[in-house]
Amino acid sequence: MVNYEVTVSTGNLAFAATFNNVFIKLVGTDGESKRTWLKGALQFTDGTVSLKYPSLHLNVLHYKQIQTVLWFFLQALRVSEDNHHLGRYSRQMELDQREKDYRWHVYVEGIPHCMKSTDPLSLPCEIRFSFTKTTEFPYTAATGLTELQLKGLADCKKNWTNIDDINRVFCSKQTEISDYVHEHWKEDAFFGYQYLNGVNPMLIRRCSALPDNFAVTDDMVSLHGQGSLRNEMKKGNIFLCDYKRLDGVKANIINLKKQYLMAPLVLLHKTPDDKLMPVAIQLKQTPADDNPIFFPTDSEYDWLMAKIFVRSADFSEHQLNVHLLRTHLLAEVFAVSLLRNVPMVHPLYKLLIPYTRYTLQINYLARSLLISETGVFTQFAASGGEGMMTILKRSLSSMRYSSLCLPDDIAERGVEAVPNFYYRDDGLKLWDIIQRFVQGVLSFYYKNDAEVQKDSELQKWISDIFEHGFLSQASTGIPQSFTTVAELVKFVTMVIFTCSGQHSAVNTGQYDYGSWMPNTPISLQLPPPTTKGKTSKATMLQTFPDVNTTVQGMATMWLLSKQSSDFVPLGQYPEDHFSEKIPCKLIKDFQGELEGLSVVIKARNKKLEVPYTYMDPRELENSVAI
Repeated sequence: MVNYEVTVSTGNLAFAATFNNVFIKLVGTDGESKRTWLKGALQFTDGTVSLKYPSLHLNVLHYKQIQTVLWFFLQALRVSEDNHHLGRYSRQMELDQREKDYRWHVYVEGIPHCMKSTDPLSLPCEIRFSFTKTTEFPYTAATGLTELQLKGLADCKKNWTNIDDINRVFCSKQTEISDYVHEHWKEDAFFGYQYLNGVNPMLIRRCSALPDNFAVTDDMVSLHGQGSLRNEMKKGNIFLCDYKRLDGVKANIINLKKQYLMAPLVLLHKTPDDKLMPVAIQLKQTPADDNPIFFPTDSEYDWLMAKIFVRSADFSEHQLNVHLLRTHLLAEVFAVSLLRNVPMVHPLYKLLIPYTRYTLQINYLARSLLISETGVFTQFAASGGEGMMTILKRSLSSMRYSSLCLPDDIAERGVEAVPNFYYRDDGLKLWDIIQRFVQGVLSFYYKNDAEVQKDSELQKWISDIFEHGFLSQASTGIPQSFTTVAELVKFVTMVIFTCSGQHSAVNTGQYDYGSWMPNTPISLQLPPPTTKGKTSKATMLQTFPDVNTTVQGMATMWLLSKQSSDFVPLGQYPEDHFSEKIPCKLIKDFQGELEGLSVVIKARNKKLEVPYTYMDPRELENSVAI
């Protein structure tokens, strides 16, 4: 007779232990073992307990921890395959408990729903920060603010009087890229470069016809000796960035002063030497005599101030739409729906649970510390407060499923051939690697479309996402159900990509590109010029946010860009959820492909003046954890 040795262990992180009573029994096709108490809670202070059992044609491991009953299966089972009466009972009992633990909550009407919680301790223990993360996160925040307070900057409501003083705010926290930004922020080529490889690579699109409200003509622009605007459009060399979602948004009041948020249109030209150069900027959507179109041929500070207002608008578009909504809030919806509707034994749960790590707690903190009535963003960003919710609602109502799927998004925006677009190049490779992994795993468990269609737990997962994440708006194109394996594979690929690579691409570089405030002002406190020739360096300094607004923004970007030491890179799984041979091999193949991509990216970056690291699998996290 074959004996089974069962090892029950905690994680290897600091304080990953339990003082709870744990009971275990094995259930097999030929019978059940007796329930065994694991010799008292103190056994788990050092992490591991081993037991030996005789053969029972084992397929189920059952343990009891206080009043909670959880089941671990040696193989993943869809609901239709779960024929053991104890398995079905446990499956339903688990989901009943999860529905109580993970409840939907409407934070604000018109944006994705979130998980109902009153404080971090109200979150189920299995989704909370580790001891390491719990300790490091507030420490990182506190050290940044303490440094600013010691310098007397955190409460200073005065204007900047010298631009060089800004560089002394966080002189100890500069990065290689932040230094580059400080040196090159005024340059047109760098302004254009950031649309490709900065923190918001999602707005730029090929322009085949100018919008009616942006009346740029050939005699207005210089296209680097390349002929007419129309011909350059035909060649695919003209690009547009349109901030129309910001039009009419009520700007904030900071330090009792009215702030200003524009909704610009930016025209860019790909030059023969493969640079992306801005050639025209209109700061408001409606053409008018007091809304001039600015050009590189204008005076130095007219043109520079136009770019500064664009960069400030980009901060709001990036933070609220690209970062908060399209990664954080959607990742929370994916996670809550998974935890409410899919039991641990399900292959989808095993596949996706690593990509939910820390997301629910980090989002709770974002709602309480950043976007609440007293939050940093609410207090110090031009789009904070009422404007913030306006932008979020507009962004969700205009969102399309295709824009969340990188290959579709790149094609729809017409940016397949833009040179030096490393977000696209690395992102498409990463998408393909994830897609092959997901295809392999899901095809192992779903042999045909009918098996997808009849999986009630899977269908409830996507139904909840459609209802609570996209507010049942069919116009988004989000699936309301799955009818084929291919549909399932694409959606799950999007979920993993969103929670890992996409979040890294729009989050990790925030301090790199935003710590030098003139490159990314979180607010501006004078209106833009309405006539040309009257702007100066003094005007620019008066327009910049006050000292305290600047440093609060910088400290927040520092915090949001700082990884914790228990960071888990993409494709690494400290918890082994799969046991079958084929999924385990697919995981190893996945890890090998990710390592190969990392090697390629690192080799490429050695040749670049500004390295692009945000899609390097070694550098990006599995989940939205910061």
